[in-house]
Amino acid sequence: MFWSTTTKSMTESLKTEGKFTYAEAGEGSPIIVLHGLMGALSNFDKTFEYFSKKGYKVLIPELPLYTLPLIKTNVKNLAKFIHNFIAFKGLKKVTLLGNSLGGHIALYYTKHYPDEVLSLVLTGSSGLYEKSMGDSYPKRGNYEYIKQKTKDVFYNPEIATKELIDQVYGIVNNRNTVLKTLAIAKSAIRHNMASDLPSMKQPSCLIWGKQDNVTPPEVARGFHELLPNSDLFWIDKCGHAAMMERPNEFNQILENWLSSKNI
Repeated sequence: MFWSTTTKSMTESLKTEGKFTYAEAGEGSPIIVLHGLMGALSNFDKTFEYFSKKGYKVLIPELPLYTLPLIKTNVKNLAKFIHNFIAFKGLKKVTLLGNSLGGHIALYYTKHYPDEVLSLVLTGSSGLYEKSMGDSYPKRGNYEYIKQKTKDVFYNPEIATKELIDQVYGIVNNRNTVLKTLAIAKSAIRHNMASDLPSMKQPSCLIWGKQDNVTPPEVARGFHELLPNSDLFWIDKCGHAAMMERPNEFNQILENWLSSKNI
C-alpha cells in the first residue's frame, strides 16, 4: 500500500512545537507536503531539499496516523489536523502536495477550505476509486507476504530494502497500528471524492508512475477528467511513489509546472 522509511537527514531537521512535529526549510510560496499511510516524511527528502532552495517554503508535518483516538482516526480528522497546522503557522494560499493517502487528505481539505488552497499536486493519490487503496489489507504474521507487497509498490523492487520491509512488518504486527491503518483505509474508501472534484477549480498537477500498481494509470486519468483545471504527467519505469523512485524527474516536472502557473 503506502510504504516508506525514515532517513537521518530528514529526522535531524524536525522541529516540535505544541502538538506539531514537522520539517521546514526555505522561504517563499508555501508548499505543504502530505505523506501516505504507513509513510514517513522522508518519502519526500529529495523534493523537500530541492524546492526549499528554489524559492519555496516547504513544510512536511508528521501526520498523527497512530496517535489519534481510534474513533477519530479518519480522513476528516487528518484534514482537520492539517487545517490547524496551517493556521498555527499563519500560512495563506498554500500548495498541497500529497502522495497516496496524503493526496486524499489534500483533496478533502480543498473541498472544505477551498479559499486556503492555491494549487494541488497529487502523485499516486487515493480518493477516487476503492481499488486505489490496494486490493487487500495487510496480513499479520506473514513476512514473505509483506515483503512482496512492499516490493510491489515500486517498479524497481530493490528500493524495498530489508529495513523498509522490517518497518512495514512491524506496523502490521502491532495491534494498535494495524487497527488504525485499517481504520484509515476504510475511511478513505468511504470518503470517495468523485462528486467533489468537478468543483475544485484550483490548478492541479498530477504526476503518476506509469507502472503504479496501487493507484494504477486509470486512476490518474479519472482524476484528470474530473478535476477541471488539471495537467497530467507520466513518469515511465516508476511505481506508486514517484518522488522516491524517480525524484529528479518528479522535481523537474513539478518545477516546470509551478513556473507555468506563476506559483
